[in-house]
Amino acid sequence: MNGEEKQLRARNLRTLAALATLFLAPLLIAFCTYYGSAWRPLARVNHGELIEPPRPLPPGALPQLSPDGGAAAAPAPWHGKWTLVYVGGGDCDEECRASLIVMRQTRLALNTDMTRVQRLFLVSSACCDRAFLAQQAGLSVLDASGPAGVALLQEFPAAQRGHTLFVVDPLGNLMMSYDARRNPRGLLEDLKKLLRLSQIG
Repeated sequence: MNGEEKQLRARNLRTLAALATLFLAPLLIAFCTYYGSAWRPLARVNHGELIEPPRPLPPGALPQLSPDGGAAAAPAPWHGKWTLVYVGGGDCDEECRASLIVMRQTRLALNTDMTRVQRLFLVSSACCDRAFLAQQAGLSVLDASGPAGVALLQEFPAAQRGHTLFVVDPLGNLMMSYDARRNPRGLLEDLKKLLRLSQIG
C-alpha cells in the first residue's frame, strides 16, 4: 500500500468516526442524562393529574339516595366499570353543578363507549337537594357522610375538591383527578385513551 492509499484510508476512517460520533453522541448524552441523573422530561401525555400510586378504595357499602327520599345500601359501585366521581355537599352549589355538567357531557361525548363509564356523586355533607339531583338522569348519589363514607373520602385528595372530578378504574383504584374548570376536552381525551388501552371494564 503506497503513501497515497494510506492517506485516503486514514481520511475515510476519520470521516467514518466523525459520522459515528455525530449519530451516537446525542443518544449517549440522552441515556446518561435520563438514567444517570434525577432529571425527567416535563412533557406528559395525560391532561389530568395521575394519583401515584393508585389508591385502592375500601369496599364498604354506602346508602344510595333515591329521588323519593329513600336510601338503600349500595356495595362498592365502581367495580366493573370506569367511574367518574365528584365529591361534595349534597346542597350542590354552583361549583358542584358545573362539575356535574362536565361529568355528564364528557360521558355523552364518548358515544358508543359511554356504557363503559358511570357517574357517581359522593355526598360528603348537607344532604340533599333531592329536587336538583332527581333531574340528573343516570347519576348515582351515595351518602358518604357516615363513618364508612368518612373512611372512603379520606382516600380522595381534599384540596380543591369543589371543582375536581376523579377517575376510578374498574378494579376500584382511584387513579386520576381532573380540574373541571379546565377545557373538558382534556378529560375526554384521557378517558378515550384509557378505554382504548383497557383490558378491563
